[in-house]
Amino acid sequence: MKEFRNRVAVVTGGASGIGKALAKAFVGEGMKVVIADVEEPALKATAEELGSGAVTGIVCDVSDPASVKSLADQVFDTHGACHILCNNAGVSVANLDAWQTEPSDWQWVHGVNVHGVMHGIQSFVPRMIESGEEGYVLNTSSGDGGISPLAQQIVYASSKAAVSILTECLAAQLVGRGTKLRAAIFYPSGGMLKTGIWNPKRNRPKELSREKPVPEGSETTFDAFMEGAKKAGFDLPVQDLDELAQFTLEGIRNEDFVIMLGRETMEAQLNERAAKLARGECPIELAHMGLG
Repeated sequence: MKEFRNRVAVVTGGASGIGKALAKAFVGEGMKVVIADVEEPALKATAEELGSGAVTGIVCDVSDPASVKSLADQVFDTHGACHILCNNAGVSVANLDAWQTEPSDWQWVHGVNVHGVMHGIQSFVPRMIESGEEGYVLNTSSGDGGISPLAQQIVYASSKAAVSILTECLAAQLVGRGTKLRAAIFYPSGGMLKTGIWNPKRNRPKELSREKPVPEGSETTFDAFMEGAKKAGFDLPVQDLDELAQFTLEGIRNEDFVIMLGRETMEAQLNERAAKLARGECPIELAHMGLG
């Protein structure tokens, strides 16, 4: 997809963070943008900030298929099309051992991160195909899961691994069926990312609350993490979200399947992972996680 002007983009999780940056980039290209989010106040503020004429905010819970279908209905009723679908909404939980997690941790994270992506595909893609126009489905994954999972982020990492695989399958199906749609995995990258994923509890439904508090030290804020890293002697780079969004637009123009800053580093990581698996070893270095 080379031309963006006057086309329609839909971004879930669009009220803040990476989603907001993507929406801003699309607006800059002259697109009509629909941002969807569960946080209504933030949604309204972002829509106003980015320009009420070009941006529409719609409250949507991606874990609820009826809510996503309603989103798609409103998009197609208003704009008659969707050319770029960004399944971007995502949440996480504290760093926990598997036996410390609770069923609600998995229900919430996988409900948003995995089911939410599929709900977007199921509600939008058939109509995008039927339109006969070229289109693009961008699914936000993570290097933590899709490339090099972290043991203590077992709930989040497993959800993002699922997003990577389902996107591979989707991309193959879209091409194999002769459609004009393409799909891509988006790996937010380039450095530390200051987004709402550091404070996901603000959106956790009461009915999916944990029964027990998480162990002390299993949660942290972005600022606290960066301060701790600095004290430990690590100077971690922080990636500008607007620059990341502009890079993503170029990936869409190029029809890249993997959109990731520093993508060339992936080969060595995946080769090492594959070699360990082929030797019958666990590819995650447990000692690096403070477990060995």
